[in-house]
Amino acid sequence: MLLGAQLRRLRETKGVSREAAGWEIRASESKISRMELGRVSFKERDVADLLRLYGVAEDERASLLALARDANNPGWWHRYADLLPSWFQSYLGLESAASLIRTYEVQFVPGLLQTPDYARAVILLGHTHADSEEIERRVALRMARQEVLTRPNAPQLWVVVDEALLRRPIGGLGVMRAQIAALLEATKLPNVRLQVIPFDAGGHAAAGGAFTLLRFPDQDLPDVVYIEQLTSALYLDKRDDVDHYAAAMERLCVEAEPPDRTGEILERILREFDARDD
Repeated sequence: MLLGAQLRRLRETKGVSREAAGWEIRASESKISRMELGRVSFKERDVADLLRLYGVAEDERASLLALARDANNPGWWHRYADLLPSWFQSYLGLESAASLIRTYEVQFVPGLLQTPDYARAVILLGHTHADSEEIERRVALRMARQEVLTRPNAPQLWVVVDEALLRRPIGGLGVMRAQIAALLEATKLPNVRLQVIPFDAGGHAAAGGAFTLLRFPDQDLPDVVYIEQLTSALYLDKRDDVDHYAAAMERLCVEAEPPDRTGEILERILREFDARDD
């Protein structure tokens, strides 16, 4: 998807039609469209021919060809492909490649910060007819995703959550207590920042719902906004769309409690859970 978006921008900047680009690589206009949407695999020769047509400099061409090679390599999640819709496999690739992940959540703790028991409870909500083996594989997949946070050159994760999700006892009080404690530990990681929007903040900038904003280490690659729906997802990379969501994220960070108060908030919620047990 990232390579396709870059190819589209290069083509449009050069003023080349999809039909002319297709002619250059002995393909149809519709194939160029599918390439630019990230819906087909890339032949390195095709990418090289297009970059030559678009007049891309040699040094930039090398990085884009390397991206084309990476795009065709199966990701670590390939062994879970039978569980994953294609639209979510695309997200896992973006998440693995990102240098900065900024996300706003209103209903569930973000997957990158979930405990196994919490993840299991969330997965059961959406897969009520799945057998125990499938559920455990889905939990394992979610835990594998979290390895991105502790790998070398790990991305920065900046999360803003609504206070409501911290108080919603997904899986029961015991599961939720352990999840809050895990969030406390996660905030100690140097690359994790967590902020909470309290109830008394009233309305806020992201009233439309949860979203994730991903940034990548290569400055030539555009930021991508990911919005998940029940049976599909939206991937936005047009500048106006990304700027709109980036501005909303900035406002959320201002409206939320500052990061240095997160520990205090989580500890207070833990004490309230303990009091409900008494």
